[in-house]
Amino acid sequence: MDATSFDGYIQSQLFERRIVLARGTIDDAMATNLAAQLLTLDANADEPIQLHLSSPGGDLGAALTLADTIKVLAADLTVTAVGEVSGAAIAVLAASPRRTGYPHARFGLKEPESGQLTGTATDLGTHAQEYLRQRGNLVDLIAEATGRQPESVDEDLRKGRFLSAEEAVGYGLIQRVMVRT
Repeated sequence: MDATSFDGYIQSQLFERRIVLARGTIDDAMATNLAAQLLTLDANADEPIQLHLSSPGGDLGAALTLADTIKVLAADLTVTAVGEVSGAAIAVLAASPRRTGYPHARFGLKEPESGQLTGTATDLGTHAQEYLRQRGNLVDLIAEATGRQPESVDEDLRKGRFLSAEEAVGYGLIQRVMVRT
């Protein structure tokens, strides 16, 4: 069995167990693929779904689209942070009703990147307004998930704050740290 066949085999085994892996920078293609996997599992059965997330961030619009998909799932979903979850990827985590993390997971509450923009001054102004609207949606999503005031979340994003798994529990970003029992 070559590496590609083995990867496909592993993916199908995880899918059968209702586990989805999300690793890397979130872009439109990744968000579409993950949304399709989650919606397929949701349509196939009411059993719980697990999403294992490791992402340094990415496109805020794509992350919010994936967060919206998570919010409409009928099946119970748990998002587990594996490695780093930062920037725009925090939206995916915050959207889930059940959030956990591995002991060495780290969480970056930081401004999502706005990307490289070119165009006229009017174009740039329009893009800036849209970015600020989406950033406000991210702040609201985190505030709702953590029970914190939006102004406090906004300040943490502006400062750029990293949390350990235990600190993320205290912040309200995750409910528990995964440990072997």
